Amino acid sequence: MTQDLAQALLDAARKAGADAADALVIDGTAVSIDVREGRLEHAERAEGLDIGLRVLVGRRQACVSSSDAKPATLAMMAERAVAMAKEAPEDPYAGLADPDQLSARRDAEGLELVDLSPEPEPAELEEDARRAEAAARGVAGISQIDQTGASYSRRTIHLAASNGFAGGYARTSRNTSCVAITGEGTGMERDWASESRIFQADLPSPESIGVEAGERAAARKGSRKPPSGSFPVLYDERISASLIGHLTSAINGTSISRGASWLRDAMGKAVLPAGFTLTEDPLRIRIAGTRPFDAEGLPTGQRALVEDGVLQGWVLDLGTARKLGLQSTSNATRGPSAPPSPSLSNLTLTPGAASRADLIRDMGTGLLVTSLIGSTINPTTGDYSRGASGFWVENGQIAYPVNECTIAGNLRDMLMRMIAANDARQHLSTRVPSLLVEGLTIAGA
Repeated sequence: MTQDLAQALLDAARKAGADAADALVIDGTAVSIDVREGRLEHAERAEGLDIGLRVLVGRRQACVSSSDAKPATLAMMAERAVAMAKEAPEDPYAGLADPDQLSARRDAEGLELVDLSPEPEPAELEEDARRAEAAARGVAGISQIDQTGASYSRRTIHLAASNGFAGGYARTSRNTSCVAITGEGTGMERDWASESRIFQADLPSPESIGVEAGERAAARKGSRKPPSGSFPVLYDERISASLIGHLTSAINGTSISRGASWLRDAMGKAVLPAGFTLTEDPLRIRIAGTRPFDAEGLPTGQRALVEDGVLQGWVLDLGTARKLGLQSTSNATRGPSAPPSPSLSNLTLTPGAASRADLIRDMGTGLLVTSLIGSTINPTTGDYSRGASGFWVENGQIAYPVNECTIAGNLRDMLMRMIAANDARQHLSTRVPSLLVEGLTIAGA
């Protein structure tokens, strides 16, 4: 169905007068169940079709989308898109890939992105959520459970273009999550646990997820502000990927082509300490972020973004690559209603030799951050300020939970002072271990 729809969109675009076009069709099913206090609170099943068409008239382009697959709707979409494109400003960098740039891989065979076992019944999801909630409630110090849920989804994606590309694949996802609360009134603190896998058989038990949420929340009882000053900060593995996310945002072709990045002059220079390598591998097997080709039909593959601390390249789709006079790095992503833009998937940062416990012991006095709130990042200077909560460390041991503090620094300096632990979780699309950064400014009590 998705393949036929994509081709029908291309035919309609050609008939409406488009010089070139590509079509994206996403057909999906999702089921989610929430429970509260042992009773079903919310149940939802969604079955939806999203279709998107991008047309080019010369160097002018336009995108339209719909959820209606009727032939009359497809014809109307194409006519509207062509009319919009004719009124759009010229973009000298817009255009499809040349046929010789296209990926030979047109499906996800061998990448294990689909669980072929039966879709879980709503009753099964509800039972998982109940079990997780009961396990969290059984943890000493838990006063209530904010929410617990279980979900399942399956999506089929098909991309086709007038340059001859046509490819598609499906992916599934199974998730269980729980949010627990400790304390009462203004002294309440919360924390969570969530696990998601492609294959249902790989998902941890609901009890283990509930217990983890409960223990994390219970540990936060009695949180208070930490002292202010300059201290080392250890980013827990749960949130350490945010630091690397700031780096990858700064090397995104959209930011670079606009000259609006604090790393715009960093090509070939050290951006991480020596020994650190940051790689992208969109073809990892059984991983949620895996994609066999990009949103412009180009072949994906492993590459080093940073090698031995030195920045190797930007993150580019065809448009940003043309603007910079470079070649696409096959990083195009898109939704049905927008043109492609560059984005990364399946990142891995070189792990360290020490455990998180080793880094806590060695940091002396400082802050272990387990949650980040809000963000003030200057994209051109890299100045960094974020609200945080976690645990205060004294003499290499966790002393007490903390909240309502701010950590600040400059990302260029922060990333060059990182020390990595060895605790990255291997099933995640982004594998980044806990990261210790020396000398950040903490504003607390």
